[in-house]
Amino acid sequence: MKAFDRRNFLRQCGCALAGGLIAGQGAGITAAWAEVINYFRIGTGAASGSFFPIGGILADVISNPPGSHDCARGGICGVPGLIAVAQSTQGSVANVEEINAGDLDSGLSQSDISFWAYRGTEIFSDRGPLDRLRVIANLFPQTFHVVVRRSSPIDSVGQLRGKRVSIDLPGSGTNVDARLILQAYGLVGDDLELSYFPAGHAADLLRDREIDAFFLVAGAPANAVTSLADEGIAKLIPLVGPEIDTLKLTYPFFESTGIRSGTYLNVPYIETLSVGAQWLVSAEVPDELVYQITRALWHENARMLLTTGHPLGGVILRDNALHGVSEPPLHPGAATYYEEHEELSKPQTSL
Repeated sequence: MKAFDRRNFLRQCGCALAGGLIAGQGAGITAAWAEVINYFRIGTGAASGSFFPIGGILADVISNPPGSHDCARGGICGVPGLIAVAQSTQGSVANVEEINAGDLDSGLSQSDISFWAYRGTEIFSDRGPLDRLRVIANLFPQTFHVVVRRSSPIDSVGQLRGKRVSIDLPGSGTNVDARLILQAYGLVGDDLELSYFPAGHAADLLRDREIDAFFLVAGAPANAVTSLADEGIAKLIPLVGPEIDTLKLTYPFFESTGIRSGTYLNVPYIETLSVGAQWLVSAEVPDELVYQITRALWHENARMLLTTGHPLGGVILRDNALHGVSEPPLHPGAATYYEEHEELSKPQTSL
C-alpha cells in the first residue's frame, strides 16, 4: 500500500472532505493548524437504540479541539483541531446513502446493510452500488430483539400472525431485517398489522397495549428494552429453529448469538441472531485523516471513555476491529494503521 505523503497532505490544508469537513490533521500538525476548528459528523440512529450513544462516545474519542488536555498527560488523544459530532438519523440505510452521497462524513451501519449497499444488491438493487463506502472498524455485535409483553402468550415469531407489530422506521436496519425474519416464517402482507415506529415509541405503545410486539436490532442492552424490563413488562422471543437456519444459509452475515440472563432485569437467556456494527466513512476522506481517527479510536487513553460511557464500550476492542470486514473494504488510512499494528495478519474469529 502506498505510504502517506505527509508533506504533500499538509500543503493541501483547506481541501474539502465529504460533507464539507476541512482536512488538515496529521501527526506533524502545526500550531497554526491546531487553532482551526474542523467538524466531522458521525451518523448514528434513534436515541432509543445503541448507535446514538455509541456515536457520541466515538465523537468524544476522536475530538481534540484547541485547549484540550494534553494526550501525554492523560487527556483524550484525538485528532488535533477536530470536533466530531454524533448526528441522530433514521439508521443504517439512511447512513450508508448519505455517506456515499457526501452528505455525511461517516456513520454507523449494520454489516448486512453495508454489504448490500456496497454491492448494490437486495434493497439497494434499484439504485446501484454505493461504492464510496469504506470501513474504519467493526465495533460490536448488533443483537436482534423481538419484544412482547411478559404476560403475552406469544413465544415464537410464527405466533405473530394476525398481531400488531412495529418494525421500526423505513431506512433503518431493523426494518430491513425484521422483514427478512418475518418472511422466513412465511409472514407477509396481510398476515400482520405492521407499523413503523422507532424503538422508544414502540416500547411506549407496547406498554399501553396498542401493539403486540416490536423488533429492534441493537447492541444489548438497548434503552427501549431496558425501560420495559425494569417495569416488569418485557419478554424476548428467541430466534431459533429451521426457519432461522435457512435464513443464515441465505445470509451468512447473520450469526447465532445469545442475550445473557441479567442483561435485562428478570429476562432469562435467549438465543437470537446478530450482525456486526461497523463504522463507515467515505472513500473521499483523505487517508491521513482516517489514519489519525483510527489511531485515536484505539489509543489506550480512549479505553476509559469507551468502558464507562456505555455497557457496549467494553466489547469495542481492536482485536475485533476487522471481524466480518470484507465488503465494503477497509479505508486505506485505517488499513495502514492496522498494518502497523499487525491486525491484518491475525485470523478473524466470530465474536
